[in-house]
Amino acid sequence: MDGDHDETALREELRRVETDLDELRRTARQLRQQIGERWFEPTDAPEHAALITAAEEQEAFAEALEARRDDLKQLLDEQC
Repeated sequence: MDGDHDETALREELRRVETDLDELRRTARQLRQQIGERWFEPTDAPEHAALITAAEEQEAFAEALEARRDDLKQLLDEQC
C-alpha cells in the first residue's frame, strides 16, 4: 500500500467514525430527552431503568469512537 492509499483509507475510516459518532450522540440525546419528558408520568421502573441504561450504553460507545477518531487523526497528522 502506498502513502496516498493509506491516507485515503484513513480519511474514509475517519469519516465513517465521525458519522457513527454523530448518530450515537443523537440517539443518546433522544433517549435522555425521553427520560426527561417522562419524569412526571407514572412510569414502570424497569422501563425507566432500561432507557437510562440504553442512553449510558450509547454514550459509552460514543467515548470509544471518540478515542478511535483521535487515533485516526493522529495517524493522519503523522502521515502529512
